[in-house]
Amino acid sequence: MVPPSRPASSMEAPTFSAADQTRVELNRITSLVDDEMRAVNQCIEARLTSDIALIRQVSGHIIHSGGKRMRPLAVLLSAGTFGYAGDAHILLAAVVEFIHTATLLHDDVVDGSELRRGQATANELWGNQASVLVGDFLYSRVRSR
Repeated sequence: MVPPSRPASSMEAPTFSAADQTRVELNRITSLVDDEMRAVNQCIEARLTSDIALIRQVSGHIIHSGGKRMRPLAVLLSAGTFGYAGDAHILLAAVVEFIHTATLLHDDVVDGSELRRGQATANELWGNQASVLVGDFLYSRVRSR
């Protein structure tokens, strides 16, 4: 986190930027489901297994590229809000992330994007065919048990 700016006088309270405030609030919200989010990430990792090295490389690149996992977070928070007591919401949150990620891969191909989140896109690094293949692979992971 960025430290607050220095007050004009020692009597004034420090100020935070809107972005800093948003980060603090997001961290506070995500802390409510830390254990469940770890379980979602483990589920994602387990479902990324493939004998094909290219699929492992491309899917690992996109899944670990620094996204905030807002969609899985929404699933987990919704489950908690409505008092869900099972564990199917973990798989559902992972499925939502796979669908979102597959869509990003396909979208980057259609748009010819070279960067996402400040990093080279999968299609920029491995080509359009590999990106579409891995997007389809992620869709297939949605249906597997």
